[in-house]
Amino acid sequence: MLRYDTIIRDPVHGDIPLTKEEMSILDTEEMQRLRNVRQLGATYLIYPGAQHSRFEHSIGTAHLATRMINSINFERDRRDDSRLDGFDQHGERIVRLAALVHDATHLPFGHNIEDQTGLLPRHDIPERFASMLSRNTSLGRALERTGAKEDVLSILAPSLVAENKRVPKFWKDLVSGTIDADSLDYLKRDAMFTGLKIEYDERVFSVFRVDRPTQQLYVDLGRNGYLKEAVLSEIIRCLEARFYFSERVYYHHAKIAAGSLVAKAVEIVLLENAVTFEQLQVSTDAGLFDLLTNATINESGSRELLDMYLRAIKRRQLPKRAAVYPVYANTQAQEELVSKYFGAGSANHRRRVESEMTAELQKLTGRLIPFMLYCPSSKMQLKQAKIMVHWPGDEQLTPLSEHSDKVPRLLDLEQSYGRMWKFYVHVLGADEREMKLAQQVCAQFFPDVNNVLTREDNFSNARSSSVSDAAKEILK
Repeated sequence: MLRYDTIIRDPVHGDIPLTKEEMSILDTEEMQRLRNVRQLGATYLIYPGAQHSRFEHSIGTAHLATRMINSINFERDRRDDSRLDGFDQHGERIVRLAALVHDATHLPFGHNIEDQTGLLPRHDIPERFASMLSRNTSLGRALERTGAKEDVLSILAPSLVAENKRVPKFWKDLVSGTIDADSLDYLKRDAMFTGLKIEYDERVFSVFRVDRPTQQLYVDLGRNGYLKEAVLSEIIRCLEARFYFSERVYYHHAKIAAGSLVAKAVEIVLLENAVTFEQLQVSTDAGLFDLLTNATINESGSRELLDMYLRAIKRRQLPKRAAVYPVYANTQAQEELVSKYFGAGSANHRRRVESEMTAELQKLTGRLIPFMLYCPSSKMQLKQAKIMVHWPGDEQLTPLSEHSDKVPRLLDLEQSYGRMWKFYVHVLGADEREMKLAQQVCAQFFPDVNNVLTREDNFSNARSSSVSDAAKEILK
């Protein structure tokens, strides 16, 4: 059993014990930075209570990893089943350390910056961990002193180290799998601080097993040949909670608008070489805004836009939706939109279209009213549905998603995730008349997609008339 030396009071889980070794990791500059990096980025502008940080989430993840480990070991020990495996003390130690540092590579407002600009690599790629856990950082040196660095990297970034037979697959599954300690913590934490009344049941911690032959973490849904409905229900409740937060928080239209302001501001300073990735990596939320405010921007147009974005953030003047192109109204157009506006190589095209749309609207209004485009991945899947399960009657473990035909609630969730996809066009600072002109510009640049915000009686000739002709009608 691990020896704990410190107890931290957590608002979500209560008292959390930590070892002396774990405290040495937490008391590094890189981990302390996470105290000032909000877990949900710009969400606090929509849900004011969402001020919780990645620091306490990291501690909570380590704590829930131990809860899962204790349950897994309890089930292994009480059953006479040679197929069940579990964790020894060394395994628990390594998993907890990996859980503590799993978010160390996050930038302030990282998901907004990485996903919406396309200019920076994702936080969880191996290269980011290699840099963050190198000898050049106090965190990397502290982890080396524990003698556990290679094992931790085998969980968080296995491609960085040689094949490590000391670290089985289920160690990684517990920290960064499907339903894991990470997601079980942030679901509870995000619920508390956004004020949304949805939770999974604590019983979910008792449903996990480790399969000795395959070294996989899984959920046992079968007993004596029949389906354990109660266990399945607990897993589905977790999936439903994840969907609910995706709909109400992670993909909330106002949260996307707020995130766009931050992303566009960072995009400007990166393209102007006024701020480096290395500066972003060591910044806090407040530190990022200091960088943006004090950045030297030589191009006057970029400076004007940057100042607009920063003022809007400080005053909570969020961009408004000029167009929304949901998949349910644009099934045929989704693939083309994603190919042009999402992923590698799309950033330059997106910026060019935004600039052209902004210039077109400026001709009509005489004012700078910037456009911002947001296109998510078409693969808005329920990752947690891929959790491995033992289905009654099956000899092999299979992903839960393969059984959606037998679980109507799961099938509905998967379809609901697909229907959540929306392409947004936001404009900043437009009044009611200018918004109508902005919608007309959208119709010109996206003539073959359906904007569900456009009222037919206002824009009956939207696709056939020129923007200038429509403007004359609107400005009468």
